[in-house]
Amino acid sequence: MQWRIFRWQITFLIGAFLLLHFQKRLVTARATKSSPWQTLRGDVPAVVAKGGFSGLFPDSSENAYSFTKITGSPDTISWCDVQSTKDGILLCLPDIKLDNCTNISQYFPDGKKSYVINGVPTMGWFSVDYDARSLSNISVIQGILSRSDRFDGLSFPILAPQDVDGLVKPSALWLNIQHDTFYREHNLSMRNYILSLSKSVQVSYISSPEVAFLSSIASRFKRTKTKLFFRFLEEDIPEPSTNQTYGSLLKNLTFIRTFASGILIPKQYIWPVTSDLYLQPHSSIVSDAHKEGLEVYASNFANDAPLSYNYSYDPLAEVLSFVDNGDFSVDGVLTDFPITASAAIGCYSHLSKNNSGLGNPVVISHNGASGVYPDCTDLAYQQAFEDGADFIDCPVQLTQDGIPICMSSINLMDVTNVATSELQSRTSVVPAIQSAPGIFTFNLTWEEIQKNLKPAISNPELSYRLSRNPRNKNSGSFMKLSDFLTFANSKALAGILIGVEHAAFYAEEIGYSVTDAVNGALKDSGYNNQTTQQVMIQSTNSSVLIKFKQQTNYKLVYKLDESISDVDKSSLSDIKLFATAVAISKQSVYPASMLFISDQTDLVKTLQSAGLAVYVYLFRNEYVYQPWDFFSDPNVEINSYFQLIGIDGIITDYPATATRYRRNSCLKLGDNQPNYAKPVKGGQLLELVATLPPALAPMPILDSADVTEPPLPAVSARPSSTGGIALPPAAPSGASESLSHYGFLFVAMLLVNVLC
Repeated sequence: MQWRIFRWQITFLIGAFLLLHFQKRLVTARATKSSPWQTLRGDVPAVVAKGGFSGLFPDSSENAYSFTKITGSPDTISWCDVQSTKDGILLCLPDIKLDNCTNISQYFPDGKKSYVINGVPTMGWFSVDYDARSLSNISVIQGILSRSDRFDGLSFPILAPQDVDGLVKPSALWLNIQHDTFYREHNLSMRNYILSLSKSVQVSYISSPEVAFLSSIASRFKRTKTKLFFRFLEEDIPEPSTNQTYGSLLKNLTFIRTFASGILIPKQYIWPVTSDLYLQPHSSIVSDAHKEGLEVYASNFANDAPLSYNYSYDPLAEVLSFVDNGDFSVDGVLTDFPITASAAIGCYSHLSKNNSGLGNPVVISHNGASGVYPDCTDLAYQQAFEDGADFIDCPVQLTQDGIPICMSSINLMDVTNVATSELQSRTSVVPAIQSAPGIFTFNLTWEEIQKNLKPAISNPELSYRLSRNPRNKNSGSFMKLSDFLTFANSKALAGILIGVEHAAFYAEEIGYSVTDAVNGALKDSGYNNQTTQQVMIQSTNSSVLIKFKQQTNYKLVYKLDESISDVDKSSLSDIKLFATAVAISKQSVYPASMLFISDQTDLVKTLQSAGLAVYVYLFRNEYVYQPWDFFSDPNVEINSYFQLIGIDGIITDYPATATRYRRNSCLKLGDNQPNYAKPVKGGQLLELVATLPPALAPMPILDSADVTEPPLPAVSARPSSTGGIALPPAAPSGASESLSHYGFLFVAMLLVNVLC
């Protein structure tokens, strides 16, 4: 009987345990199912600021940690890479080589030594050679050369984890122990130091790429709130305590679960990229780890690092692919730019693609989606439409046979492969256009362009080795204006923008009226009689817009092709006579020197108060195109222009970024927006630099003389149809003497043609 009772009790206890376990799993499953986040427990993904806001300030500096609290989400985790001095004092420094992140070489010029670290001989200055007192005067500096060094002179002291906790009071502190084996070789016990530190400082996370270290502390933190994370390095690197590669360890997550509650992995483990930087299908590592009960944090996020071309240089789009892709979500991201990750999670996740947003600012493409495909091609326009642009644009040029085409430059050498084609000999010098030789649209017929040339994608930041979509650098087809209008008319667009330049030159030198050509194409396409789509005509010439105003009812946009600080009353009155909108440069709004904004002008307010809509150009995603004030994030830049300056529209190479901005949920919060969603006021960052950039020359004030132009000239008689514009080809270097007789004959033949 007693045995039966005992067996019943055991059975009951086992059943109760299993029921409790099942209930917990059920609660977790329900919580996860009801949550929009596909993280391990349905929690909002966490943001870990690597060394604070290290994308701007020196990693692990006081400003970097403080700026995280100002610009990030309130629950952003502060990361500290822990190094140890020879007297066992722990410091927050991003690199074991102090010369990569401090000015130590200035104080100890003879301190360079060589050590073997994980089997690799390494030269530099190391903390194990100095006590804490010796390093008291050393400052942390920017360790990444592509970032500004103008904060280095602020003499940021080296901080200890206690300093970060006391000065900044982060919501959570993450300590990363990267080189425990190296320190043990120097009789320094990171284990003992961390255990001692945890008694006085609340350490929420501890990570390491070394199995032995985490295993040695796992039992001490088992019943605490501190989470241990195993940090994976590159797959082919051997882990020092097991001699297995990190790629091999990744296949044994059950083993990792015995000493860690999560894994920290490079982002390419999750979204592999090809050698030419295109995304491959995502791996199963996140779901595999979640099945083992492991949290997954992804690392190596930085706005100013090379991204896959699939993200079109938009760092926020990259974060979204890890937290809101429909298949999985990582539990956290480690980033140098916490504002971007915070906004991606807090403002841009789970947005409806069918929601067009608030409708402002108006999004106008620049040569179509020219950040993705070659300028003004069918693919660029199709992409701009798919990306949600309100207006797609066509900058009109004329061919030798007078056909208006969409081409971003009158010089085909800028945007096609003409320089390497069989038409390369058609070079000419046209001083009215440019001083350098070129092959211009009016040098070739439409048939010659269409049959012999390929488009070439624009790469405005190629000097920084930032190229655009190389797999499609010559993709797409050129479009006549009539083709463009047919395409646009078939799409649900707010309208089109037609750019008209060089009208006086075409009339006088080529014998064509570009304004008549545009008007004729619009009439033939039915745009003069329809009200579904708005037509905007843009030009830098008031004479062009005045002529359109006399002949049409289209909306006219006056483009200012120089940066100005203001407009006087007379010029404002003149502009209102022929335009309803003005396009101005970003520099006219936020003047910047060496990528530091010095101030913000009142130009937009002045123009709008006169009843003029204001469109600002040119917005690009490449990080070198945003001032430091906008944190290498095109979304932060757009936000400031819209929320703070109040522009009416943006002209952009990347319509997808701008239209997604309009849908972000934080715009609806008004004054209750979180810090990471608030606009950045220009010029504030300049107050924090140690050395000022060169002062800007005063920008001019637009006056009436800048605006007023004589009427467009009458169209002259066209030259011979076989020769197009009568200009000699540029002579190759060293060949001027041998070509002189041909030049004489060319002029003679030209005179005969004219006289005849």
